[in-house]
Amino acid sequence: PNHTITPDRNMGSVYIQGGIVVNDDRQWRADVYCEGGKVKRVGTDLEVPADVRRIDATGKYVIPGGIDPHTHFQLPFMGTVSVDDFDIGSRAAIAGGTTFFIDFVIPAKGQSLLEAYDQWRGWADPKVNCDFSLHVAVTWWSPQVSEEMGVLVRERGVTSFKVFMAYKGAFMLGDEDMYHVFMRCKALGAIAQVHAENGDMVAEGQKKMLAMGICGPEGHEMSRPEELEAEATNRAITIANRVNTPVYIVHVMSKGAADVICRHRKEGRRVFGEPIAAGLGTDGTHMWHHDWRHAAAYVMGPPLRPDPTTKTLLMDLLASGDLSCVGTDNCTFCAEQKAMGKDDFSKIPNGVNGVEDRMSIVWHMGVATGKLTPSDFVRVTSANAARIFNMYPRKGRIEAGTDADIVLWDGEAKRTISAQTHHHAVDFNIFEGMEVTGVATTTIVAGRVVWEENKLNTTKGSGIFVPRTPFGFPFEGIDIRDKVRDERLRKVEREPYTGPVFVPKK
Repeated sequence: PNHTITPDRNMGSVYIQGGIVVNDDRQWRADVYCEGGKVKRVGTDLEVPADVRRIDATGKYVIPGGIDPHTHFQLPFMGTVSVDDFDIGSRAAIAGGTTFFIDFVIPAKGQSLLEAYDQWRGWADPKVNCDFSLHVAVTWWSPQVSEEMGVLVRERGVTSFKVFMAYKGAFMLGDEDMYHVFMRCKALGAIAQVHAENGDMVAEGQKKMLAMGICGPEGHEMSRPEELEAEATNRAITIANRVNTPVYIVHVMSKGAADVICRHRKEGRRVFGEPIAAGLGTDGTHMWHHDWRHAAAYVMGPPLRPDPTTKTLLMDLLASGDLSCVGTDNCTFCAEQKAMGKDDFSKIPNGVNGVEDRMSIVWHMGVATGKLTPSDFVRVTSANAARIFNMYPRKGRIEAGTDADIVLWDGEAKRTISAQTHHHAVDFNIFEGMEVTGVATTTIVAGRVVWEENKLNTTKGSGIFVPRTPFGFPFEGIDIRDKVRDERLRKVEREPYTGPVFVPKK
């Protein structure tokens, strides 16, 4: 398929006046002039065309549009398909102040990675309302997969590959295959991503819970407890360190996994951790709710943890820089889909919402509590993701020459999250009834105002796929580490042994 066609973006010019511009390194009073989908000038008393559209940003922050590095729109999974497709999902993102997302191509075991990539582009390109990119999962290993990874990097703009340590019999890879995937990622300059849970122990835990008659949603968490996430996180980082390649741990859901990441970072490992909106805004106690439908809504993998203080620690580690950026793992299923597992929790489709509420959750739990500054907020909601996935400063920054994906953010405004008012296709919101501080009042995508006064004005198919180049920030200094850590430097030159040698009898 021809993936190079750029939709008509109908770009006008926009002049944002009177706001506080915030990047990840500073905030200052400035105006922003955008033209042709790009930021043209940032400063005060700018000369602009008389007919430019002017937007008053007085009392608001002017921030780079949010980047969600982890979504699953219209994902075929566990016998059904997630209900937020690329149209609805990207509209929900925009309403919440997110202007760019990276979704996952997940090939079936044995399926060509290139064929799966084309399939996802075919689903996404006609529907997206904002720009996007794609990661690709490696769900099996062979010389063909290795070759296709190279084609994806060189010709398709994919520079991140995900490995599942869970979902035994479906997506899971063993340690040896994961090692080879990491080796290939390093050679190609692509970042390795990992879903870290001990898949063998999860499978055994599921059997154990069901045999004990624990069939409800609480069995999901009890079958794959925190220690299985922490163990797999440690194993993934250790294997990546043996290869000396950067690794990105998706959806860090527990204190145990977060502590492992902190320890390895202190020891100099090149690891990035991604908490998600769900883990920062709610907890797993809901899986013990007496209403089955309510409890099932919170089932995702790895599970939300029943310790309600987990969210506090994850935010503290975002503030300290030990965790890097916030995703959502947005993968939504309605009541009747979740009910596929009404008698067996292992058949409940895993997934929750988050793409619309992510920005507000982070502001409310981080900035409004004094843990994050507005610049920290930009760092964890856009700039770090743009750096790690090699789109910076085109995305994740406001300065001359960057893409005009901009949000006017009201740090004082409040809203109450509800399935009655959200823009998702799903019939439930895991943050239901939560009043959050921090609201996107205006969202601009490629220089076009697409969200204002609580109304969407998006154009289906107007977003474009952004190809990414390999290497970049995560790989800086890796070559030097290779030289310093070269085992040949520790090889001992010695005289050969000339004494007797025991020969066992046959």
